[in-house]
Amino acid sequence: MEVDQTPTLSSRLIWFALRRLYDWKGWQLENAAHPPLRKFIILGAPHTSNWDFVFFAGATRKIGIRPRFVGKHTLFRWPMTRFMFDMGGMPVDRSRPGGYVQAVADAIAAADEMALVIAPEGSRTSTGEWRSGFYRIAMAAGVPIVPAWVNNDTMRGGLGEPIMPSGDYAADLARIADFYLSKMPDCERFAALAAQAEASKAAGL
Repeated sequence: MEVDQTPTLSSRLIWFALRRLYDWKGWQLENAAHPPLRKFIILGAPHTSNWDFVFFAGATRKIGIRPRFVGKHTLFRWPMTRFMFDMGGMPVDRSRPGGYVQAVADAIAAADEMALVIAPEGSRTSTGEWRSGFYRIAMAAGVPIVPAWVNNDTMRGGLGEPIMPSGDYAADLARIADFYLSKMPDCERFAALAAQAEASKAAGL
């Protein structure tokens, strides 16, 4: 479902504030270019700070990406409908036949453009193991995965090259882990991700 309307004042003020906070923090971007794609999934990792949201909001806007996120369809009811869409929300009815993954894939298929941001760790308290939902969505929708990273110690972040899922989850996860470790080799979460990829390979996943 796409809504074409003038953004609400509240959403414009929030996006303005997020961009100002991003500039104030002083993050530096690497590979600061919009991927040459109309539809893709952006992975945000590692998710270790509440500032991560500000970084990804500011960085995507600076690059020219309109980030989208998945929200429960009931959150898009009046009076929040316009605001939720303005902020990049994409309503998904998890009770639909085919389940959550297919519902998101169908929403991607229906859109002209889509840059769907997913935090595969799920929460800031993660041990580094990723959930597989992002991969299953990418496979079902037939869209590439763009790994994005942020290092709040060095105040740097950026995007990696798009990765088209091959269907070999373990191999693709290892490739993603290699990218993240190349950017943050001392990050324990990414070491855990690499170990998860090895375990998935051993399990034949």
